[in-house]
Amino acid sequence: MNAQETSTRFRVEGMDCAGCASKIDTAVRRLPGVEDVSVSVVAGTMTVGHKGADLAQVQQKVTDLGYRIAPLTSGAPKANDALEGMHGHDHGHHDGPWWQTAKAQLTILCGLAVAAAFALEAFIPAWHDELFILAMLVGLIPIGRRAMQGARNGSPFSIETLMTVAAVGAVFINAVEEAAIVVLLFLIGELLEGIATGRARASIKALADLVPRRAQREIEGKISEVDAADLAVGDIVLVRPGDRIPADGVVLSGEGAVDEAPVTGESVPKHKGPEDQVYAGTVNQDGALRVRVTAAAADNTIARIVSLVEEAQESKAPTERFIDRFSKYYTPGVLLVGALVAILPPLVSGASWDEWIYKGLAILLIGCPCALVISTPAAIAAALSAGARQGLLMKGGVVLEQLGKINMVALDKTGTLTEGRPQVTDIVAVDRSEAEVLRLAAALEVGSSHPLAKAILARAKEAGIEPIASSNAGALGGKGIIGTLDGTLLFLGSPKAAAARTPLGEELTTRIGALNDEGKTVSVLIAGGKVAGAIAMRDEPRDDARAGLAALKALGADIVMLTGDNVRTAKAIGADLGIKVNAELLPEDKQRIVTGLKAEGKVVAKVGDGINDAPALAAADIGIAMGGGTDVALETADAAVLHGRVMDVANLIRISRAAMSNIWQNITIALGLKAVFLVTTILGVTGLWPAILADTGATLLVTANALRLLAWKGQR
Repeated sequence: MNAQETSTRFRVEGMDCAGCASKIDTAVRRLPGVEDVSVSVVAGTMTVGHKGADLAQVQQKVTDLGYRIAPLTSGAPKANDALEGMHGHDHGHHDGPWWQTAKAQLTILCGLAVAAAFALEAFIPAWHDELFILAMLVGLIPIGRRAMQGARNGSPFSIETLMTVAAVGAVFINAVEEAAIVVLLFLIGELLEGIATGRARASIKALADLVPRRAQREIEGKISEVDAADLAVGDIVLVRPGDRIPADGVVLSGEGAVDEAPVTGESVPKHKGPEDQVYAGTVNQDGALRVRVTAAAADNTIARIVSLVEEAQESKAPTERFIDRFSKYYTPGVLLVGALVAILPPLVSGASWDEWIYKGLAILLIGCPCALVISTPAAIAAALSAGARQGLLMKGGVVLEQLGKINMVALDKTGTLTEGRPQVTDIVAVDRSEAEVLRLAAALEVGSSHPLAKAILARAKEAGIEPIASSNAGALGGKGIIGTLDGTLLFLGSPKAAAARTPLGEELTTRIGALNDEGKTVSVLIAGGKVAGAIAMRDEPRDDARAGLAALKALGADIVMLTGDNVRTAKAIGADLGIKVNAELLPEDKQRIVTGLKAEGKVVAKVGDGINDAPALAAADIGIAMGGGTDVALETADAAVLHGRVMDVANLIRISRAAMSNIWQNITIALGLKAVFLVTTILGVTGLWPAILADTGATLLVTANALRLLAWKGQR
């Protein structure tokens, strides 16, 4: 989209099939000033790229087609309820049971009319034709009206057109019973298709509904209940045990386990305490938490996920674009084949006109492209929704399709393969016990926010040690820290600075060298002028790193680490995980390596934090951001792994391959059934009823097959 072109997003209510999206796309695209249109049936959205287009005209055009539309902005008003059900077709949003929709009521009315025609025929057989024509018209008039709307707006070859021609043609060859039944079956098929699409749409709605509507806001120590949507950044909320957290935020006080499965797919609750990040929609299981809000309702993690999934569903995959182009020629081709089948045999060989016109009409119904057109977007929408529920975000069908082709994964180290924070790995006792070394070191670090200090304090907490802060504590620039505890002078610092104070001894020096070779940072503790011991720390691999890398290799992907960290540390981690390492890299070095891998014919995924790795993420075929849903991670990469698991990188590839397999199954079902019934119709084995059943059945099979992806969970 160029600088002069702007984009406006709309909520379009009532779309339930690929034909709906196609008609809206075609009609809006013809308007002056409209540059591009993207429509998502499942999300119920449309994005219009335009230069000076009249947006009121855009909305009127969609309204004329019988849908409800409103600009999609935070707090946008709902479209006029009076538009619901226009033109005899239920294009209005409906939250109630399916049988209360206008579409269901039309189908039931048509069914009753057909049943009445069969019943009355027994009493007034002379009115046979008229009864069934009236029953047929109950359903056909709305269908024909939609066909005319489509034709006026650039979609003359719609399923409604094929249906109308077939039904009217059947009347002219005196197949009035079949004409009425075919219309009824068509309406039933559309109803079932709408119900299936509603299930896929509900998966996104359920995600949005995770955020509670009410929140307990604290102001000057007083608690009041407010709408969660009214929370502002900086507000403090109380989250009681069992409550859903109403906003993204940081814990100020309190501790407890939080179930993050609704957002990240992680089944094990995470312990949260002061300074820990929490997400809207997650469940506080035990212990009251006071949380400072860090994102408004429109910007919280759930809102961003829903927005990304909806936008992604508007982005068509290459396979979907091919099917769309194919269907534009396919439908007119079906009309031509139907006409030739109806006309040529009687003209050439003198065959019965009624028989071959009947077969031609059946071919029109068999050739309906609904199942073929829905085959790809249904699978992509289901895969994107299923991925989002497991904390895997993909920006559109193009990304989803490309992920399955990845055969090279380049991963950052810090925060991607490792936890991103140092942990105490070794405590070396010299003049004091290990527990005493840890206690004294923790006493020096009380109150410090330095990463190494946090590692020591965390290890002390694990060991049940409550450190007492040392007195006269202070930092010695670039060397370490000093303080006094129980009258003993303490020093904790680098081996070099410690050696300048007192000899370390050969054995400890050798041990420190070995720990350094393992990529560990060593601090030496001196107490009362003697070496008390040493503490080694390292940013350790994530718990699932080995399993995740093994899963990637099993999927046929080669792996390389690209890091700016020092060679010794990087090689130690790489050797631990069994992968190749490139270390001490600047951002441009990472980009150069990724570009080189692509030049070798590799399909490269770059996995990083979305900030320092931005050039390499952009250069890769697919950029994957790791982490807890930060703005940068979600906006700079093609895909994001919210939970930060290495295994989920493999799961991205898995869901892509599952979706592509599903798409080809759908295409095979759609075209295979049509081929079978085409042959049987020409041979005279099947007629109009089986033809419409074949079309409806294919659409339902394809949709049901695609919806299987909603149950996808990935590997843990």
